[in-house]
Amino acid sequence: MNYIVFDMEFTVLRKSQYLADILEIGAIKLSDEDGHLSLIDLFHTHVRPNNYKTITPLTTEFTGITQEQVNNAPAFKDVVSDFTRWLGDSPYFMCSWGPDDKHQLVRHCALHKIELDWIQNYNDIQLMFTRLQGADHGQRFGLKKALAAAEIGFLGSHHNALDDAFNTAKLFKKIFPLLFLEKNSAATEQHYSTSLVYSTEDGLNKPFSQLAELLGMAI
Repeated sequence: MNYIVFDMEFTVLRKSQYLADILEIGAIKLSDEDGHLSLIDLFHTHVRPNNYKTITPLTTEFTGITQEQVNNAPAFKDVVSDFTRWLGDSPYFMCSWGPDDKHQLVRHCALHKIELDWIQNYNDIQLMFTRLQGADHGQRFGLKKALAAAEIGFLGSHHNALDDAFNTAKLFKKIFPLLFLEKNSAATEQHYSTSLVYSTEDGLNKPFSQLAELLGMAI
């Protein structure tokens, strides 16, 4: 069995009713050998935006992604083709930090008329870790705080898809023996809904706290 820990970065939008473009995907492939997870491969690409072709300074400030990077990137359909080929034929679970990456992936596939059968066995590592700490979904841990609680140092840059996926994979590997993973398929789900949840370093639930600072808002 393989475990795919992935992360995505998006266009930063001031109005949440619009669909943000996926601009970057990073993923780590872990393999289970007698209950021990080993990193066996990685995937990384930028994605050419479809809805907002010009990257705003706010997006670059928050994610580090530049206009040149997305101009030279493949389109979303091509990225999905490359990503599913990379996933391979072995059974796998897909995991990410928080629910929104799956939500956006499903929305983008629907927009581009891409089948959802490859989005399978999704599990929310953030929620699982939070519950292991005795908290509930309304008290989710931010990744940095969770890594500190698990005594794992963060490597790389925050809001870089591959770096965030790698650090999430390190945490997932450590807590793996304590987890019960659910099997599911996005293709057969009647309805998928989510709420964007982020956490500040004090552990309080403050949606978009970092984005709010960039936008000059107070939350």
